[in-house]
This record gives sequence, C-alpha cells and structure tokens, in this order.
Amino acid sequence: MSNRFHLVSVLATSFLFASLAAAAGGEPFVQVLASSSRNVSVETWEANSRTITPSSPIPWSVRKFKLHGGKQEGVDVIVVDNGKLQVAVCPTRGMGVLWATLGDVRLGWDSPVKEIVDPRFVNLQERGGLGWLGGFNEFTCRCGLEWSGHPGTDKFVNNVGDEATMELTLHGKVANLPASEVEVVIEREAPYRIHVRGRVDERMFYGPKLEIWTDLSTEPGSSGFRIADVIANHGDAPQEFQILYHTNFGTPLLGEGATFVAAIERITPFNAHAAEGMATYDKYAGPTLGFIEQVYKIKPAADAQGRTRALLKNAKGDRAASLTFNVKQLPYLTQWKNTNAVGEGYVTGIEPGTSFPHNRRVERQHGRVPKLAAGESRNFQIDYTIHVGEAAVKAAVDQVAAIQADRKPQVDAEPEKIE
Repeated sequence: MSNRFHLVSVLATSFLFASLAAAAGGEPFVQVLASSSRNVSVETWEANSRTITPSSPIPWSVRKFKLHGGKQEGVDVIVVDNGKLQVAVCPTRGMGVLWATLGDVRLGWDSPVKEIVDPRFVNLQERGGLGWLGGFNEFTCRCGLEWSGHPGTDKFVNNVGDEATMELTLHGKVANLPASEVEVVIEREAPYRIHVRGRVDERMFYGPKLEIWTDLSTEPGSSGFRIADVIANHGDAPQEFQILYHTNFGTPLLGEGATFVAAIERITPFNAHAAEGMATYDKYAGPTLGFIEQVYKIKPAADAQGRTRALLKNAKGDRAASLTFNVKQLPYLTQWKNTNAVGEGYVTGIEPGTSFPHNRRVERQHGRVPKLAAGESRNFQIDYTIHVGEAAVKAAVDQVAAIQADRKPQVDAEPEKIE
C-alpha cells in the first residue's frame, strides 16, 4: 500500500471517528475485525450493550463469525441485533447485506443459490458474462464500481493509449471483492448508534483506482438501518464510476397482490417485453413458472430537499419496507420484477443508482455515467425501514403521496431508443 493511499484511508477513518465523537460527546468504541494494512483478521468476536454502553435502555449485540462447508468455507459474517431488528453483513462479499429481520418480517429472498458463496468460486465470465448470478442471494448488494449494468462490449483506452474493447460482466466486480478493512464502531452516548464499516478496493495498474468505504448503521430499538457509503477516486486522472444498490425482496412482503409504491416523475419500460406489462408495473402476481423478468426505469419525484421514497407493501397492507434516499446522490431507480416459480427465484428488486442497468456503453450515450475527478469522492445514503401494522404502512404510503403531490408521472409506452 502506498503511503499516500494509506494516509487517505486513515484520514477518512479519523474523520468519521471525530464526527461521531463530536455528535455523541465522547470517543466511540472501535474494534478492528480485519485489516490488510495491519495483517489482522479476527476469527470470531462478540460485543454487547452490557459492556460497551451499559446506560443504553435497550440491549443490543454484535457478533462476527465464519461460515463453513461447501462454497461458503471461510466466509465472514457480522450480525447486528439492535434489540428489535437483526441485520447481517458479509465483508467477504463486498460488505453486502445478506438479510434483515424484524419479528415476522424478513428482508431478503429465497435464491436458488443457498450458500453465501466465497467470490473465489464465482466466475464472472461464465454464461456470457452472467457468472455474477452464481453468488447472488443477498438482500442488498452493490453493483459497481467501474461499471454496474448488463454484460456486453464497451470501449476503453488501453496501456499504449489506443482505443480498445473490453467485455463487461454483469453488475461489475464490487459485490465479489472482499473488504480490505473491517471495523465495528459504537457510539458510547445516546443514541448509541452501531456501525459496521468496511473498505473495498477496485483498482489496477492502467485501470481504475476506486475505493468505497461502506457504513451500515442502526440505533438500538429502531425498525431500520442506514447505508452511508463514500466512493473515492485515488487516481491522478478522472475516472468513470457507477453504483447501483440491488435491493431484493421475496416473501413474506412479496406475494400475489403486493404493491410497489414510489414517487415518480417518469417511468419507462426497459424493453419491449416490459412494455407489455406497463399497465400493471406496480402490481405483483404470485409465483409463475416461466415468467420472464420485467424491468422499469424510473426518474423519481422528490421533495424540496431532493428526498424520495419507494416501498413494497404486502397484499394485506399491514407489512411494508421502504427505501428513502436523495436523488441528488442517486438520481435513478430501477424496479425489477421476477415473479418466476419459487424454485427459480421469486423476487423483486427496488434499486436506486447513479445509472440504469444497461451496459455502460448505453448509459454513457445517455449521459448517465458520472465521473470522479482525481482525488474526488461522493457520498451515498439510503435509509431502510420496516413498517408493521396497517397504520404504519398507511403512514409510509402517505409520505410517498406527499412527495408525489399533484404531479402526474410521465408514463412511457415504449422503451428508450438504444443505439
């Protein structure tokens, strides 16, 4: 590791700690669980409110362990229990969120991939660039960082300065890269927020020098959690990047009669097949063998501060989960409907991002591939909330309606033209 890169990483960590200390009125508790720079890896570890924050009125705990057997041998998992909600993070798989539960509500889905697969067993080039699907079973996995969309050919400038072509694989690399730094940070004063942080690097000689610091946090007794990420370009030249938060729901929220609710400025079908289902894009059928995925590209409507919300509610209207984010950070939202048979993967995705999931070549043509200047970084934040009870679900739906207000969404009957 270069001294410059190490210094930037240390400064980023120090800045977070200083911010937490200022907010909480004291130094936070910090436990390093893995560090490539220090040659550290903690096999198992546990902490709880009794020893770290004894004044917390709500008990909480954090534990780190390794999985064993098959393709998940040696995979690291961190489970946070805030006293009400439990959420699992996987440092081995790009700090992805495996699942979250609150009572009888599960955030996650039943993928045909049953193990938490070590990236060493994922061949991204498999099946024409769809090999990413060989490890895909998380609730939220990040797609990116150099690219985030569909496989296919794109152009780049090679090491001798010539324009060349490269074959991009599905959804990029970051979800199949292990974190180089992993730590748990706990605020010692109210609200005793618990953070699981990790740094994932995507860099190469004559290639990207990108880094993402991920931060999943929750407060004891809350019904949700927050993802707050920082993506930085550590190169001396501008660098394209993309990030898409592939958030996936199965049962019990997804089922026949479930509804997708979002504040929408414009919605466009991804392709001709999706256009056939435009009239019912927000409604879900039960498991249907042979169902072909339908994808919709959404420009979210937002409030005066740029905040927007999207949610999935069950058929009864008494359980829901929502994502709240800022369109200034994540200007696009993708809805993925895949109501195939249960054994094939019955799932829907609500996916905020800097782009839609076309191949990067297409997104670039439409001005949807951002760049980071040398040394520049960008922040991204999503708040995930579980809503239990008809009143709570109605309140969340009403908040979406308030953002929508009297604006009528533009509904496109045909897909966007792709060259």
